[in-house]
Amino acid sequence: MEYLINLLLLFFAFSFIGWCIEVTLKYRQFHRFINRGFLTGPWLPIYGFGAVLITVSVQGIAGLESSIGTTFVISFYVCGIVEYLASYFLEKRYHARWWDYSQKPMNLKGRVWIGNLILFGLGGIAIIELANPIFYDLFSRISLMTRSIIAGLLSCVFITDYISSQFIMKMVKAGVENSEADNTEEINKEILLLFSDKSYFYRRFADAYPDVIYRTEKIKAHMEEVRIETERLRAEAEVRLSEMNERLAESREQFAATVDPVGTAKNKMISKQESLIELLYDEESATDEMKGLVEEIAECKSIIEKRRIGGNFLWEH
Repeated sequence: MEYLINLLLLFFAFSFIGWCIEVTLKYRQFHRFINRGFLTGPWLPIYGFGAVLITVSVQGIAGLESSIGTTFVISFYVCGIVEYLASYFLEKRYHARWWDYSQKPMNLKGRVWIGNLILFGLGGIAIIELANPIFYDLFSRISLMTRSIIAGLLSCVFITDYISSQFIMKMVKAGVENSEADNTEEINKEILLLFSDKSYFYRRFADAYPDVIYRTEKIKAHMEEVRIETERLRAEAEVRLSEMNERLAESREQFAATVDPVGTAKNKMISKQESLIELLYDEESATDEMKGLVEEIAECKSIIEKRRIGGNFLWEH
């Protein structure tokens, strides 16, 4: 019983810490206070849930192996799975993506990316090595009865917050499903208009996710059309580029033959002369004068070959 009470208190503690982190990050981005989160209260359950899973997982293998490296790996995968599943199910249920990492390197369908996963791993180490010892020491100073009452009160407030937030989310879902817009910006404006005459609790939700991406069937169909058209244009561009390269190669050959027909004839003549010399020349019976002529011809051939290679290099570059 005490173990579960402590885990529940850890859940609320890290949910609050996560909320503080998100509020700080969004304040730096938008320069104003934004009450982040699916719920109205100062907590983000995904942080608390991830911290509890890390704690339970690390404690579960403590008898087998316990190291900072193991904690990092467990946190890396546990939090990555939690974030991916949370993004997937929220999008499926409410037709909206609350975070999108599609532009980040090494991302998985825009739901998780390597930067966050590394931070999760480091955060898990901080939880196990720094935060948990402090919290457990604090819990040990409070009687079990008091801890149970605190956990019970927080649970009641949390459940009430969750139920009220569900009503707001149902309105968001209905607004998104009934929208005829084919882009996120227009849907976002409709949601803001929908909440404009509502209470703070409704307006707070629209304000909490200024960068939300809505994914209705109409938007998905439009995105698929764009993807298909992009692939078609890319394929056409590759074909045209290949044709241009072939035509350029043909033009180069024709140009060379047209501009320097004399040079081509000279090369053929030199080649025939070399063949004739090879047939008539005998190394054993050749005089010194004949050998000298052969050496001079070889030197001239070498010079011509070097110039030909240099000319081809300049032509190609």
